[in-house]
Amino acid sequence: MASTYFECKVSFEKIMEDGKQKTVTEAYLVDALSFSEAEARIIEEVAPFISGEFTVKDIKRAKISELFFNENGDCFYKIKVYFITLDEKSGSEKKTAAQMLVQASNLKEAVAVLEEGMKGTLADYKIASVTETQLMDVFPYEAGKDDKDTESSTMEDSGFKRFFQSLPEGQKTEITVDGNTFVVDKTGKNTVVSPKEKDSNEDDVRGTESQI
Repeated sequence: MASTYFECKVSFEKIMEDGKQKTVTEAYLVDALSFSEAEARIIEEVAPFISGEFTVKDIKRAKISELFFNENGDCFYKIKVYFITLDEKSGSEKKTAAQMLVQASNLKEAVAVLEEGMKGTLADYKIASVTETQLMDVFPYEAGKDDKDTESSTMEDSGFKRFFQSLPEGQKTEITVDGNTFVVDKTGKNTVVSPKEKDSNEDDVRGTESQI
């Protein structure tokens, strides 16, 4: 089945190089079957790496025909390609546009990665444009890791996704990601995720119990 990608924007407070704290919004791409699953996946992916509260500001379907990864690349480039076919009746050329996403370090490398990935294709094509995106990372579907029907050590993750997709709007819910508890607030316009504050009373109770 062809992949369906969603662009997700996440906003949070970040300490900049000059030591000042600033609100930033970062864009990510996730492979998902629906908007609900895309929201669940982006929370699952970024929660362990963001200290403090973050907000899922926007989710939209990304028009990506194919994605070419390059482990040496630190940027993502969107390349518009025209596939050229010949109309047998009129004898004229027909162009069909497609958007490719390529991971690379610079524009020249992006074109090289695309051309390498397109080797063997039977269709003629022409590159129309190459544009650097603001994407921070891309999270494709990985069979085994994200398989919801596979009983493995990752069942907790897949269970989280199924649970999240069934959440009604307008409620706050606690979830666990990588052993940490987060509060997901869906009572407002945007989904807000924040680490759950540890209850000091729990430590007091444990301490009392251990002394008995």
